[in-house]
Formats: sequence, structure tokens, C-alpha cells
Amino acid sequence: MEQVQNDSRFDLIILGASGFTGKYVLREALKFLNAPSSPLKSIAIAGRSPQKLSQALQWASRPNSPPTVPILTADTSDAPSLRALCARTGLLLNCVGPFRLHGEPVVAACAHAGCDYLDISGEPEFMERAEAAHHERAAESGALVVSACGFDSVPAELGMTFNSRQWVGPTVPNSVEAYLALESEKRIVGNFATYESAVLGVANAHKLQQLRKSRPRRPRPVIPGPSPSKGETIENQKKIGLWAVRLPSADSTVVRRTLAILTENPHGLPGLNESADRVAKREAFWSSVKPAHFGVKIGSKSLLGILRISMVGIFIGLLGGIGFGRWLLLKFPSIFSLGWFRKKGPTEDEVESASFKMWFVGRGFSDESIASKGNTKPDMEIITRVMGPEIGYLTTPIILIQCALVLLSQRNNLPKGGVYPPGIIFGPTDLQERLQQNGISFDIISKSNISS
Repeated sequence: MEQVQNDSRFDLIILGASGFTGKYVLREALKFLNAPSSPLKSIAIAGRSPQKLSQALQWASRPNSPPTVPILTADTSDAPSLRALCARTGLLLNCVGPFRLHGEPVVAACAHAGCDYLDISGEPEFMERAEAAHHERAAESGALVVSACGFDSVPAELGMTFNSRQWVGPTVPNSVEAYLALESEKRIVGNFATYESAVLGVANAHKLQQLRKSRPRRPRPVIPGPSPSKGETIENQKKIGLWAVRLPSADSTVVRRTLAILTENPHGLPGLNESADRVAKREAFWSSVKPAHFGVKIGSKSLLGILRISMVGIFIGLLGGIGFGRWLLLKFPSIFSLGWFRKKGPTEDEVESASFKMWFVGRGFSDESIASKGNTKPDMEIITRVMGPEIGYLTTPIILIQCALVLLSQRNNLPKGGVYPPGIIFGPTDLQERLQQNGISFDIISKSNISS
């Protein structure tokens, strides 16, 4: 443990390593630091308070004594300190949220310096604004900027492509609906920053709409068959044993961005310096991914659980758009989230006892020719599942660090630079296999014919 301000370089720097999620990201990174066959040989941690960073390093190293990890002082409101970080590494991991408040200056510094950037944001407006403002500069400088490299939105991105690839010709998918179920032996408690992001997202929803209207329209993928109906507000999905309600998460917008980029680039995005073998693998991967309508719902085993989720949604929806309402929501998170979020965050025991299941119910056609016959209904269903530990503090750090290791070890296979969602970048890599080796499983549950 040391505080340095000299000019040594690091494989990666974790910005915000003393935050709620940041310290778990640091703990996950330390597992791979100087491990056999790991490309991670040196890291540094950065943030506003060297003292808090030092405490985070001690916590993340337990039960061992802390390794020599340099501590750098940086602040998202201090552009020179961010530029100094970019000069010391080729890869910055950003854990400082809410990203709508703190993310943009970090993306700007990386895009300018040609420094690769990964974050754990689940905020659509921040991600789309970063793309609008910094994509061209990042593409030019060689900075690969990828947001949503945590629970938002890698399980949705890889889960969607995993389900889509089970539809082998002549079968085709029409829609894939994801159902998220959070489970715990104790109580489920979320990170306050996640709750704050949701409240601010509602408050600024009009800004996201304005941004989208101001951007050129992307081509939409051609999906066989009619658009699926909206269905009931509260749905009983008997096959997976869940009641469910639509979840306004980043996942569906991130997946749609990946599918739009794929429509423009049917073979995916070429790498910086790919081998012929690698080009063939990438093209084969993307030719097996078929686009589908995608949505996300949150599920509960009981109807009461869904009513509780709906109540929290109503509170945030009604109060989030009014100044005083926002103040109430953010001042008393435990009351308005019915105990799901609190400023202290979850205890370590609560984190360890929680897990998630994300079911992907794909509906489509047993033969593509059926889909083209006007208003026919899907006659086939494929259900897959992604499953893993607690979403915010365990799954998110696992995903972020595996994305970082892919980037460090396979940089030539990835695009030169630009601002992208994770699916289009990491889909054709070995990220799914890496996640499976680190406690996040991908399973085929069933394939069946359904009567229309």
C-alpha cells in the first residue's frame, strides 16, 4: 500500500475503488493480480480520499495483508487529475456513480487520451449522451469506451444472444422476454446509488427523449413475424413459476443498441489487428445471432411480491418528477423503497446470501417460411437462463473484471476505439466462458412447440 504521484504505468486503474461497489471490484481484481496466466500485473486505485482508498484496500485484501497497490488522488470534477490517470494506464475502470452526475468528464478524458474505459453504469441517458458526444473522438484516438459492464447489462446482452443462437435454421425467434428474479435467504438490500440513479432517471426522462429525437435514426433489425402484443400489466408466467411486471431497466435499451449496430454491421465490428482465424470466428458468431424483439420484466414467486415492486415503482414515478418529491425519495430511501434500499447499503452477510436468476423466454417459428405468412402466431418456444450470485456487489465486479481481462489479453481482436454497448464488443469473445468459470451460469432449460 503506497501513495504515489510519480510516472509509473499500470495495466489498469480503478477509479472510485473506495465506494460501495468499488471496493468489491477491487477485491475481485486482486484475485487476478499476478495470478498464473493472468494479463493483470499491476493496478492502481484512485479517488478523492487516500485514507478511504487505503481502508478499501485493507478490506479487499482480507484476510491477507494488503499488497503494494499505489493510491492516486483524482476527482471527477477535476479534469487535470483525470488526464493524469489516463497518462498512467491504458485501461480505466470507472465505479463512480451516479454516472449522470460524475461519468461524463471521465469518458471525455479517456476519449481524448486514447485510454480504454469500462464502467458499471445502468443509466441509458448517460450512455447515449456519452456516445453522442464522444464516439468520434474515441474512434479517432483509439479509446474503446464500453458502459454497462456489470449486471447492467452483460447478463441481458449475453443472455439474449445465447437464447438467439439456440434458434438453428429453419427456426427463427420473434421475441425474447427476460424475467429477472432476485432471491435471498436473508433480505434483499440494494445500493443507494442504484436507487438514486432510478430517481434521477425518472426526473430527467424528458431529457432522454429529447436526446433520442435529436439523434439520427438507426436502422431497425428485420425481425420475422408480427410485433408481439404488449400483454397484461401483471403476468403469470407459469412455466418459470413467476409473477412479473415490466421493468424499466437499461437492459432493453442496451440490447437494442447492440442489435442496431449489428444491423449496420452484420459481421460485427472488425478488430484492431485480427488474425484471419479470429475474423472467421467473429463472423461465424454473429451470423448465428438472430435479432428479436426484446424486453425485461421483474419477477416474483408471489403476487404480493409483484404488488410490492409495483408500489415502489409508483412512488418513484409519482415523486421523481417533482423537486420536493425527489428530496423525500432520496432523504428516506428505506421508507419509499419499502426497505429494499438504504443509505448504508447491504451487510456482507446480506450480499453473500443473495442471488439472481434471469430467464429468457424466446418465442418464434419452427420454420421461417411460416413467419412470412402474414399474421401468424409463434409456434415454438425456447427457454434459457442466466444465473449467478448477488447482482450489485458480486456479479457486477465479476463481470467488470472479466471484461477488463478480455480487453487486456485480446485487445487486437477488439475495435480500435469508439463508444459502444458491451454486447457488440464482447459477444464474440470468450467472455461467456469466463463468466461460467467464475460462478455465472448459462443454461438451456427447454425447447418446445406451443399452440397458437
